Order: sequence, then structure tokens, then C-alpha cells
Amino acid sequence: MSYFYLGIDVSKGYADFIMVDASKNPVMEPFQLDDTKQGHSVLYQVLSRFLQQHPQATIYAAVESTGGYEDNWLNSLSSFQARMNLHCARLNPCGVHNNSKASLNRITTDAISAREVAEYMITHPEKVYFDQEDRLATLRKQYSFISTLTKQKTQLLNQLESLLYSSNPDILAYCRDKTPQWVISLLQKYPTALDIAQASPSSLAKIPYITKKRADELIQQAQNSVASATDKISSQLLASLAQQIDHLQKTINAQTKILSDSCSLPEVELLKSFPGIGTTTAVGLLLHIQTVHRFPDVKKFCAYFGVHPQFKESGDGTWEFRMSKTGHPEVRRILFMIAFSGIKSNPLLRDYYHRQRQKNISKMVALGACMHKVARVIYGMLKSGQPFNYEVDRRNRERTPASKPSKGRENTQRRYQAYDSKAPVSRRQKKKRREQGESQSAHGTGVRVHRACSLEES
Repeated sequence: MSYFYLGIDVSKGYADFIMVDASKNPVMEPFQLDDTKQGHSVLYQVLSRFLQQHPQATIYAAVESTGGYEDNWLNSLSSFQARMNLHCARLNPCGVHNNSKASLNRITTDAISAREVAEYMITHPEKVYFDQEDRLATLRKQYSFISTLTKQKTQLLNQLESLLYSSNPDILAYCRDKTPQWVISLLQKYPTALDIAQASPSSLAKIPYITKKRADELIQQAQNSVASATDKISSQLLASLAQQIDHLQKTINAQTKILSDSCSLPEVELLKSFPGIGTTTAVGLLLHIQTVHRFPDVKKFCAYFGVHPQFKESGDGTWEFRMSKTGHPEVRRILFMIAFSGIKSNPLLRDYYHRQRQKNISKMVALGACMHKVARVIYGMLKSGQPFNYEVDRRNRERTPASKPSKGRENTQRRYQAYDSKAPVSRRQKKKRREQGESQSAHGTGVRVHRACSLEES
């Protein structure tokens, strides 16, 4: 049985292909096909002809995840499996990119990128998962659509706030936390302060959530406003922005309802049992987690999303512990919102946040610790298949022994040689060595140093 690897570099409208053997030697000249019916048919003919020449061969094909451009090719390769000995996979482009950097390639072309995909399958077979159906493909498309609409709405809200500052600044007092819907409805009909000042209280009171008292207050503020932009162009821009924001919000609500009604995954229902996680948030987490069985332990799970503490020491330089922030930023954004809202509504996070604050750390650092806590709880829920239970965390903390005061430890890195006072080290390193020597003397751990000296003398 011989194995061959088909690397595919997908571009918009076409793709480049190359076939290599297990020794990374090309067995077929690179070729390029268009993403059309004819191009997919030619690919089938090329692969069929190759397998006829190599009856005992198995082909492993892979494409990089490129945001959807690879779906058509991957679907065709999956359909070929019924008639040929072929396995296909979707790769993380980050792994392929870092593997190509290690090979020190200085030239990048589509054909070279296709070969890097094939070589990645050979070099890191443990990272490639063949013939796995993406059960979350539909949810991923809809979640991405909702996220895009939300970003567009945020951009329009920022632009609206900038225009309101000169056209109707008194309205901004009602938008400190978020822009309420009655403000959007008001701006569609009465965008500037001049428009509100000329309106009647009964007209304003027809807008939902605007009472007679609030209508009188809005008119009085508008009549005494310092707004400088009251022209028709400013009025038209504000009204148009408010209409677009209102339309986007209605679309987001409709798509979110469709997502909630169509999503019946047990993992989503399990995540929703944690206070602060809704349907959209649960789907967003699941799309990035995919399956919890990918992670052997909770440390690998937290490290994958970059919420673990990171410490760096190199030479004389030492950096303090910080959040790693590796991985996809979308997951950390979701964990931040869960932790931020959970401090108020979730007793587990509220107690944990206050315990962290008692250690004299800043609010943001304590919030980052809560994000790490949320990630650990999510891993435990998915791993055990049990919904969130505050008592489980309490029992786990009771089983964990209380932290003991740290004792002086022997420096095992210097077990073969004690610090030499004549070594040409920097002033920072000299100070560090002096402090370590004083610490060892205070704890009576000079035995290791004497052993090192005796070893050097012998």
C-alpha cells in the first residue's frame, strides 16, 4: 500500500493542486483548475487516471480553511470517495503557515502554497482529521451573519453619537449605557433639537416608551439646547442613520430567533444552563470548541483560547504574568461578556471576583481571572455532560488543600556548579544571584551549593 498526498491551495474562483509521495517528492506536476463544473470534472478524471496507474495507492487530500472558498472543492472530494480510495480534510491555516515558516521558504506562490499543504499532512499527521463532516456548518454561517450585522450596527451607532453631539446633544444623556429603542424611534421623526423644540407633547407621546412627562422634558431641553447643527442635511443624515439602525436591529432579532428555533444541539442546551450564556453566545462558543474531546485536559482548553496566564523569562529580562491572548479573539470577547455580566447575576463569578479583588489586584485583572474561571467551568460541563451546578464548584474547592506558605527551594539548575563570582554577568544578573544566595542562606539550603563546589573541585 502506497500513500500520496494532494495539497490544494484554494483561491477565489480557482485552486492549485500538487501531488507528493510520503517522502515529500512531487509525483505529478502542479496544475490549476477553475471552481466550475468542468474544473471539478477534470479533477475527478485526473485522480481516477492516477489511481489506475497506482492500483494500491491511497490519496490524502487537504484544503485550508479560507472562509468558505474551499467548501465547493471539499464537497466534490467527498463525493469522489464513493468511487476511489480517497480521504479529505480541512486544515487550520495557522498550522500550515507556521510549518512553512520553519522550512524557511523565501518564495511564495500558489503552487508552493499547495505543496506546503501536502507537506503539512506528512509532517503533522496527528493534527489532521480526515473524513469529518462539519455538523456546525449551517450554524457557523448564520452566526457569522448575525455577528456581521451586529458590527455594522455598532459602527452606525458610533457615527450616530458623533452627529448627535452637534445636532441634539441633550439626547446623549439617555444613551450612556446603550441607545434605547425609543431614542431610535424619536430620531427617525424628530432628528435635531430644532425638530423636537417645534413638536407638540402629544406627538412625542405617541412614540412608545415616551410618556407625557418625558415629552415635556425633551421639548424643554431642546428649546434650551446649544446644538449648532440644525440644518436640513444634518436632519436627513440623523433620520437615515436611525432608520438603518432600526432595520438592522429588527433583522438581528429575526435571525437570532431563527437560530434559537433551529438549533437543537445538546451542547447548546448544556451551555445555556450557565447563568449569562444565551443561545447566540452558546452557539458562538460551540463553533470554536467544536468538540471538547479535542482537548486532553482543561489546561490545554484554556491555552487554546488564550485565557491562561503567561510568564516569560529570558536572560536578564523577566516579564510578569499576563493573559496569553493567543487563539481566536472572538472567544475571549464572548468570555469577557459572560464574566462581565456574571459578576452581577452569577453567585459563582461574583464570589470568585471578590476573592480575586481581595488579593489587591486591579479590576481588569480580576475580570480576566473570571474569564479563566468561566472557561474551566465550561470545559467541566461539556466533559461531564452535566448542567451547571454551583454546589459542584463549592465541593471541588473544599477538596482542594489550602495553599501552604512557600519554602525555599534548591536551585536544581545550578546543581553542577555554584554561582561563580568571577562570571562576566550583568548588574541585573549579579543582583539576582545575590538575592538568591541570601534566600538560600535564610532557609538553610546551602547543601546543594556545597555539593556543586565539591563536584567542581573533583
